[in-house]
Amino acid sequence: MTDTVASAGVAAANADLQDRLPFSDTADTRDAERGFIDTIRPGQVHADDGRVVWDADAWADVLRSPRPDTVNPSLWRQAQLVARHGLYEVTGGIYQVRGLDLSNMTVVEGREGIIVIDPLLCSETASAALALYRRHRGDRPVTAVIYTHSHVDHFGGVRGVISDDAVTSGRVPILAPEGFLHHAVAENVYAGTAMARRAAYMYGAALPVGATGQLGAGLGMTVSTGTVTLIPPTQDVGATGHEAVLDGVRLVFQVTPGTEAPAEMNFLFPDHGALCMAENATHTLHNLLTLRGAQVRDPHAWAAYLHEAIEMFADSADVVFASHHWPTWGRDELVTYLSEQRDLYAYQHDQTLRLLNQGYVGTEIAEMLEPPPGLANAWHAHGYYGSLSHNVKAVYQRYMGWFDGNPAHLWQHPPQQAGRRYVDAIGGPDALLTVARGAYDEGDFRWAAELTGHLVFADPGHTAARELQAAAFEQLGFGAENGPWRNFYLTGALELRHGNIGTPTVTAAPDILAQLSLAQIFDSMAIQVDGPRAAAIQAGIDWTVTAEDEQHHWTRLSNGVLVHGTGTARDSAEARISIGRSALIALVTGRSTPEELERSGDLVTDGPTDVLARLLGVLDPPDPGFAIVTP
Repeated sequence: MTDTVASAGVAAANADLQDRLPFSDTADTRDAERGFIDTIRPGQVHADDGRVVWDADAWADVLRSPRPDTVNPSLWRQAQLVARHGLYEVTGGIYQVRGLDLSNMTVVEGREGIIVIDPLLCSETASAALALYRRHRGDRPVTAVIYTHSHVDHFGGVRGVISDDAVTSGRVPILAPEGFLHHAVAENVYAGTAMARRAAYMYGAALPVGATGQLGAGLGMTVSTGTVTLIPPTQDVGATGHEAVLDGVRLVFQVTPGTEAPAEMNFLFPDHGALCMAENATHTLHNLLTLRGAQVRDPHAWAAYLHEAIEMFADSADVVFASHHWPTWGRDELVTYLSEQRDLYAYQHDQTLRLLNQGYVGTEIAEMLEPPPGLANAWHAHGYYGSLSHNVKAVYQRYMGWFDGNPAHLWQHPPQQAGRRYVDAIGGPDALLTVARGAYDEGDFRWAAELTGHLVFADPGHTAARELQAAAFEQLGFGAENGPWRNFYLTGALELRHGNIGTPTVTAAPDILAQLSLAQIFDSMAIQVDGPRAAAIQAGIDWTVTAEDEQHHWTRLSNGVLVHGTGTARDSAEARISIGRSALIALVTGRSTPEELERSGDLVTDGPTDVLARLLGVLDPPDPGFAIVTP
């Protein structure tokens, strides 16, 4: 069974949505086209080695065709809007390059040059975006850079627009919200391997583009695959109301920690009447817990900051733009837009709490809640990137944790053991498949996917179970309004049929690793310790780490735990190691061995040489290709 067409039920549901949703409202189409100047032709961006890191034309042919039954009509509409690419004028002196990466790059013209806001995800796409701007507006130098928040698609391309020398010389300041560097580095290192692996599902990077494949992620089309870079900010913005002048351009800031990112900020250009909302207000319901993994965001604070933005800036702004999607023009229009975005996050928060206090659990609340009509009819409130379903579960998790209070769920069997028991309880593999096929034929694809999932985990080589689950995943993907849901379902089907795709995009790039603090470097070592294997092993080391200066740190391995701190520990160390900072990162990440570093002179040990070997011998490095839909 290989379904490449929508089932009758999915096709009918999609057709019903086509009739029910307000497709006659074309304001977003007008706004997405407004100010268009030009684009790159052809739409490919290449790395130095010739490989394509971004293909803006990839979706053009399929999106020009009539909508197929295999795509939710609301997601189809969003894809047609988001796939547009090129240079756009926002207002006098402010331009955006959209559709050349997952995010937007904004350019603000100053007295001597330009301010670049959010230089995309990789240096190649950022360089292409800047070249497109300069082709039409002149070869103006970059005089400042602003990172709106700590997610990699908003800083990773910085070396495509400026050099280290421009920053270190003081010619080009880089502004970011307070806490930016810590969160930008930690997110991409501590759980970075797992997040990157799941991001392959979330953005559908391995899926073919097309009517039965990848059609965007709601927030943007997908992620670029070029070189991720980072130059640390030179100025932190730590207070709402802070004002700055960059290259003659005035800005007023609003810091919004704990919203879409743990470090984020909005800002007004008062002389332009333009408000930048970072990623706090986009043309989609955003994630409270992104499917790739992250800490749960605070919708209560998010809504409060959106209200504060209206109070602070609405009377001074004629256009609002963000780091994704297209702007909204008109004072009344932007107030309506921001107010509805505010209510969207407040509604999810308040209603989830109301129902959890009545005893309902997250999965129940997710089935009960629907947006109020005023938000259901607002296109920007639809769940193209976040979804009401998984956001509600995130709110529940934020307040109540993973446990729903039912003792039967306190100590459940893990998937493989549970799978074997479910298969036996139903009467064996053939009986389970009969039930699952019946569910599939009745259009209950959720139940078919769940049942076959138990058989796949009980017997990963069961071809019929894998194929039936893949077919169920396809139908669920074909009906999804949410881009990441579609990508997750279709990537799951791909891996069940063709094997593990691994991790196409890795964000723990050298520039990001280079910004780790010493504490973070040793934290990243500690989370690799195989506790059971290390339980009886002890190793104490005092480290002298050299870079521009000399820093002292200590580590002690005992009871399967690596503890560490600055300076020298009270107890005597077995060995003292002198190592360069970059060499330490290479050692911790497995890119270099102690022997290689000793030969190069980057590592010198004073004391027994087996101490470091004992420590490194119990490290269990992360696996970027771990299984998701199979054991």
